Amino acid sequence: MTRKLYYDSPNVSEWKTKLVEMTEVDGKYHIQLEETAFYPEGGGQPFDIGQIDGINVVDVFEKESKIIHVLEGKPLQTNVDCKIDWERRFDHMQHHTGQHLLSATIIKLFDIETVSFHLGKDTVTIDLNTNNLTNQQLLDIEKSVNQKIYDNVEIKTYIIDKKDLSSLPLRKLPKVDEDIRIVEIKDNDISACCGTHVSRTGEIGLIKLLKTEKVRNNTRLHFKCGKRALQEFHKANEIISTFTSLYSTNVDLIIEKTNSTLSELKQLKKQNEVLTEEVLLIEADQIIYNNNGNVVTFVFEDKSMKNLQKLANLIHAKKECILLLMSLSENKLLLMSNTKSDFHCGNELKNAISSFNGKGGGNATQAQATFSSQVELQSSFDLIKQELLKI
Repeated sequence: MTRKLYYDSPNVSEWKTKLVEMTEVDGKYHIQLEETAFYPEGGGQPFDIGQIDGINVVDVFEKESKIIHVLEGKPLQTNVDCKIDWERRFDHMQHHTGQHLLSATIIKLFDIETVSFHLGKDTVTIDLNTNNLTNQQLLDIEKSVNQKIYDNVEIKTYIIDKKDLSSLPLRKLPKVDEDIRIVEIKDNDISACCGTHVSRTGEIGLIKLLKTEKVRNNTRLHFKCGKRALQEFHKANEIISTFTSLYSTNVDLIIEKTNSTLSELKQLKKQNEVLTEEVLLIEADQIIYNNNGNVVTFVFEDKSMKNLQKLANLIHAKKECILLLMSLSENKLLLMSNTKSDFHCGNELKNAISSFNGKGGGNATQAQATFSSQVELQSSFDLIKQELLKI
């Protein structure tokens, strides 16, 4: 059986050992070693990556009590040099121990249990059996859990028999019946766990709670530890520095300045909407004045579909006609009719867009389409215009 260095010596990142078995599977090589520090995936913790004899390790898993290392190539030596990606492993150790400490803190403060744990490359979460956590609760949790990190208490791991479980105040009962591994954070938490952990809480560095979200009947809490948490602070500080520079103010006034700016933008938006309505009214009157027939076509350099529809409604309020409007900036067509004829906007537009790679549709009185280029837009516009002139 392979000796598990990730338990016996969790800080080992480089070692020499012997290859004891190798099998080729789907172009990759599954190997076993006399001893390994490569952690196989389990307990919510991802597997380790690194190199064996200079060959990349792309997966590690445990099968029938055997630790299988999946390599991209074939090792040429029996005696091999092994190296794990220590930065990644230590990050996993920080977050796994951090999760234990965080879950224990939440139980102690609010009697809320953790129901699941996810440790990913970009996000780390625990799901809690509560519908909600208030902002004050989150502040209390973060303050308490980081104090326990500052206390730098000892973390021990050991194996016990199933019959001895009742003597321990476990946070959750284990699913295994033998070789039950216990992770104990002194004076804080005792849990069954198969993952790798730091030796003292101070090695976690810090824990930053980021956000919560509702997931079914639970609350998902996002958090980061150690270097990831520090990077989160750096990112937030860069954003704050940018805003203080933009507003020429200090940190304490950023929210006030931002709210003031948003209020001004809201007022400007209202003013712009009023002016736009006035412009559309003028444009509608001009188009009606310049078009005596029952077919009106017009091309706009820069007008949104929303404003095209408003303009069309203003025209139709004063004139019975078929409207074909085009926006070059959005590569869109609008076809509308309020006539009593048998003309069907949706059918006419469908025939045109099928020839020029457009997307859209509609009904008898209104249809619209979007095109990937102005060439296709113009071609479709010209085709529909030709058909309208026959009416």
